[in-house]
Amino acid sequence: MKITDTHTHLYSEAFDVDRKDMIQRALDAKVTRFFIPAIDSSHTEAMLQLESDYPDCMFLMMGLHPTSVKENYKDELQHVEDMLAKRQFYAVGEIGIDLYWDTSTLDIQKKAFKHQIQLAKRYKLPIAIHCREAFDEIFEVLETEKGDDLFGIFHCFTGTLEQAHKAISYNMKLGIGGVATFKNGKIDQFLNEIDLKHIVLETDSPYLAPKPYRGKRNESSYVTKVLEKLSEIYAISEEKIAEITTQNSKEIFSI
Repeated sequence: MKITDTHTHLYSEAFDVDRKDMIQRALDAKVTRFFIPAIDSSHTEAMLQLESDYPDCMFLMMGLHPTSVKENYKDELQHVEDMLAKRQFYAVGEIGIDLYWDTSTLDIQKKAFKHQIQLAKRYKLPIAIHCREAFDEIFEVLETEKGDDLFGIFHCFTGTLEQAHKAISYNMKLGIGGVATFKNGKIDQFLNEIDLKHIVLETDSPYLAPKPYRGKRNESSYVTKVLEKLSEIYAISEEKIAEITTQNSKEIFSI
């Protein structure tokens, strides 16, 4: 069995004390592919170092996270453009809109999101979408960019069944993580109505640890708890869930 974590911030300072051991725990748990989203230019070197240390299993994205869209966002977007022109990345992400932390930047968040979608199209790459309290705003932008060249993952999907179908209509897989194991997560109540061909696994480490680790630091090995939950929801084996979701990730990232 091989498992893919399609969204994990393994370069985070939260792992500085035990990064090597933490990654080994994931590898021991049969997590063999790690997709690493960007946040902003201040994290780029740490991401590149992670890839250098683990060249066979770390796959980097490049992008500007919506909570990092500030007054200097044009400079940050230029950094994204420069990096995409310089070397290979496997997605543009994580990008999107976040209205939980700051609603005052909505206008420039939309501009940054749209610009990065267009970069992804230019490089024929998938996008990894961050959406927090912003489904309507995200869908509004996606509607203007929809087409065969728009595809990717709706990271950390926490919406309704209707929103799930709408996301899928834009060629998005649903990134399912620890929230699926929460009592109040709600998505577990309808996930079995979504064909598994639209699902990928993720942790969003070090955030959103699944039960029984909720409230603690998340790590990639804990994706096995998400796997267990999906096996229960879909009433098929963990091995089959791992096989299908890893194949889905291969289709998205072309590796």
